[in-house]
Amino acid sequence: MRQPSRGGLWSGTFSSPGGDRPPPRARDVDGPAGEGWYLRSNFSNSRLVRLLGHWMPADDESPRQDVAARRAQWLSGADGIRRHAAHESIAALAAPAPAGARPADVAAAREELSRVRAALEQAVVTADAGTAREPEAAYAPYHRRYLDQQRRMGMSIDALRDRVRQALAGASPRLAQLAELDAVLARLFAAREQQLLATVPACLGERFEQLRRQQPDDADAASRGAWRDTFAREFREALLAELELRLQPVAGMIDALSNEMKPHR
Repeated sequence: MRQPSRGGLWSGTFSSPGGDRPPPRARDVDGPAGEGWYLRSNFSNSRLVRLLGHWMPADDESPRQDVAARRAQWLSGADGIRRHAAHESIAALAAPAPAGARPADVAAAREELSRVRAALEQAVVTADAGTAREPEAAYAPYHRRYLDQQRRMGMSIDALRDRVRQALAGASPRLAQLAELDAVLARLFAAREQQLLATVPACLGERFEQLRRQQPDDADAASRGAWRDTFAREFREALLAELELRLQPVAGMIDALSNEMKPHR
């Protein structure tokens, strides 16, 4: 079976080389362009990639690239120019003004995040139950349902992310910077992120075939379908892990909104 390449989904995103850092505060926006990468935690450390790597380990001989090399693959020269222009416009938002973040704003944002997460988690469970009733032995029903869930996640989380940006933009100049930076990064990385996430159902298809081939030919009736139960569980775990990954930028901005109300040292 062809193994996924570390140069694709496994190579990570452009967070700064600190691994699992706490969510960013508005102060992380100021300074050189590279500091803004705190907005996204390391993609290759995400639960989704750890799961896929556990189920289908990549070739240890695959070449590894540092952050700068991966960034060059993700961004074209035109993207670099746009990023530079965006950084200058973000810096212009730093005019002094009183902070406007309120506890009610944070509570409302966290409540909306919880509502969206719960709805999407319920959709995953419902989709999982529907797929389990499919009589087909092929992977096609799972593939269709995974794509459906990805579309649902994309629409719901994009709308939520935009509303949270609006809340940050009206809270303080520093958070307005953070909101604008998140919008810029979303535009720059959207195509690449979609390309990488589109490989997840394909990887799960390989896992499906791998588990089916591992089923012993002489298995009795009681154990013959055990591999399908295993795959159904992994299918659900992958969807929930992708949901967690997609929600990270929103959770980070909400934490930044909460931190804005705390005394700054």
